[in-house]
Amino acid sequence: MSQEKSTEEQIIAAAKKIFLQKGLAGARMQDIADEAGINKALLHYYYRSKDKLFDIVFDEAFDKVISRLSTIISTNMSLPDRIRSIVRGYIEGLAENPHLPLFILNELQQDPELLIRKFKAKPNFPNLQLFLMEIARAGEQGTIRKISPIQLMINILSLCVFPFAARPLLKGVVGMDDVQFRLLTEERKELVADFILKAIEP
Repeated sequence: MSQEKSTEEQIIAAAKKIFLQKGLAGARMQDIADEAGINKALLHYYYRSKDKLFDIVFDEAFDKVISRLSTIISTNMSLPDRIRSIVRGYIEGLAENPHLPLFILNELQQDPELLIRKFKAKPNFPNLQLFLMEIARAGEQGTIRKISPIQLMINILSLCVFPFAARPLLKGVVGMDDVQFRLLTEERKELVADFILKAIEP
């Protein structure tokens, strides 16, 4: 059983790497088998198709991040506290799954309809419409500065995601190592939240 688990883990790790490099359309089962150091027949024994592997790789990473955000968005905390928790939860989720932003960006270029269908099919996908309506109401009531809810959401997402998407650039150009990058992302949990909340002060 431990040997089987080890082989499955090797395959999933290899699939993550290949899908990140080539996307679903460009990846081949032979590429994944080569990366995992096994033959193609053994790969097919464990996983019959690359679509099945893609679902596993995508779901594993995406579900961890999204379920956390969905829980935060649906709480009864004040809007500023929720925004702070969203930033913290999102950055923590991406730190645990640093390949996810590039993975999603790559698939958005290759097959956006497939990715959107996957998003919508998730039972734990957060109710963004209710959250956007709440932001709009808060702006109307003057508890936050009046701002386009979509613009605010994009600001939150981009400020959280960019360091992970730009990680190779930061490491290559700025000379940042893994420890420095971890410290940077840890610091951004509060820095990004402070920045966003200051920007929407009434």
